[in-house]
Amino acid sequence: MRRCLLAFAFTTALAAQTLQPLSDSWPTYNGDLTGRRYSSLRLINDGNVQNLSLRWMMRITDAGPAGGAPNAGRGGPPIVGGSIGAGVRVSGTPLMANGMLYFTANDNAWAVDARNGREMWHWYRTSVGNGGLGTNNKGVGIYGNWLYMLTRDDFLVSLDATTGKQRWIKPVADPKQFYFSAMPPVIIGNHVLIGTGGDNLDIPGFLQSRDPETGDVQWTRYTTPKAGEAGSETWPDAYAATHGGGGPWLPGTYDPELNLYFVGTGNPNPVYAPQSRKGANLYTCTILAINPDNGKVAWYFQSSPHDTHDWDAVQTPVLVDGVVAGQKRKLLIQASRNGYFFVLDRQTGKNILTAPMIDTLNWSLGVSATGEPKPNPAKEPSVGGTLVAPSSGGVVGWFPPAFNPDTGLFYVNTSQSYSIFYLSDTDDHPEGYGGIESGGGSVGPNALQAIDYKTGKARWKHEWLTGGGGALLTTAGNVVFTVNGSKLMALNASSGDVLWGAGLLAGPSAPITYMLDGKQYVTVIAGDVIYAFVMNKP
Repeated sequence: MRRCLLAFAFTTALAAQTLQPLSDSWPTYNGDLTGRRYSSLRLINDGNVQNLSLRWMMRITDAGPAGGAPNAGRGGPPIVGGSIGAGVRVSGTPLMANGMLYFTANDNAWAVDARNGREMWHWYRTSVGNGGLGTNNKGVGIYGNWLYMLTRDDFLVSLDATTGKQRWIKPVADPKQFYFSAMPPVIIGNHVLIGTGGDNLDIPGFLQSRDPETGDVQWTRYTTPKAGEAGSETWPDAYAATHGGGGPWLPGTYDPELNLYFVGTGNPNPVYAPQSRKGANLYTCTILAINPDNGKVAWYFQSSPHDTHDWDAVQTPVLVDGVVAGQKRKLLIQASRNGYFFVLDRQTGKNILTAPMIDTLNWSLGVSATGEPKPNPAKEPSVGGTLVAPSSGGVVGWFPPAFNPDTGLFYVNTSQSYSIFYLSDTDDHPEGYGGIESGGGSVGPNALQAIDYKTGKARWKHEWLTGGGGALLTTAGNVVFTVNGSKLMALNASSGDVLWGAGLLAGPSAPITYMLDGKQYVTVIAGDVIYAFVMNKP
């Protein structure tokens, strides 16, 4: 009974804080369910961040058994390969709740004391079959004293957050079909929301809700419609739709007042060979507003109609209560992989603003009356090759952006690139990718942009001399933390001036911040090392 009460209290508080500033903890992938990655902490600020220094660091050395049957337990042998290859790589965001850091690598989960880096427990399991396609797990979801994570071979696992003991494990999808499941589960009320992805075989993506107590399926929402369903008219036939992809493989965001879960979907299949799927191909490359109680779609906005360049629209849909034309509006903002910046009314899905984030886009014929880009048929992959900007990597990647309500700025790392797209499978029913991407390169500097959501224009840009940027974090201290190569950096959130930097041993994942014992921590994981920074000077 005690755990049930804890779970109810935790999820109720998390839902209620959706547009309230995050402070002492980091209990879900983006900190809270807005996707803003904004903390109201200000002990570390633009006036003293240069004094930030290392509090502790921890090397993650036990990464599961070298092969063998599935295992669950505490600790493990030194890194010798096994279930996650030659070493640990943490790609997602750690969570911090009740003084503990929880994080994952493929088929592994850890709990670490957030004050000193002491490992409390380690769980591992060896995946079987063809699941994962090398995709790195992005983290856990937490509900009271229970953790949830997805494995490479498409199982949902629940662990006891105190001990790491496995409560149950439930299948999600068939790994033999090359599904992968890497997203951190999102907890809304009594729903554990998960999604799937997959490109190599033509499979339908789906979003699913599970019971947090039992792991049983509550509902399933496929992201390509069946014959007769709304959206099916955007596919030439049922065959194309049922092979159409659209996996929602990153977590979404939630508005409790509207009771809507907002999530982006992946690209359609076959990826580069579109001749069997003429039409807009809903609901691929789409922002969906879904009722979490039943999986019904309230509205949609398609970021890339009839995508032919692998531009998933899974980037975080950030929720902002802002002012547009003098009126308060409930907004949703997405910086899309295809290079466009979108602002929507999140009650209705109506477009307010569409703007390019770079000036080298060449794949569209402009924007429709509904704010959706109009793809240029001449820029589809061809047998002889088609020059397209950006490349399939897109202007933004999967790394989460941030929004600071104090500055009114949306922070995102962007790149400028091009590639040549070839059509290799000319059959009427192509399979898999159906083409290749070759050549290409950069056509301009990578940059951290601070975009004014009212205009879609950058207030300031910080161009990276080498490499590119990654995930972001912003705070009430007028600081934005970001990643550049193997560095963690802090910039002034208003001006973009560089304030501080720390070189790490590998490329960092997403930084987080929290309070413990009167100290504000900034913590990040780079490869197999956790770094915790605090202010050791006033």
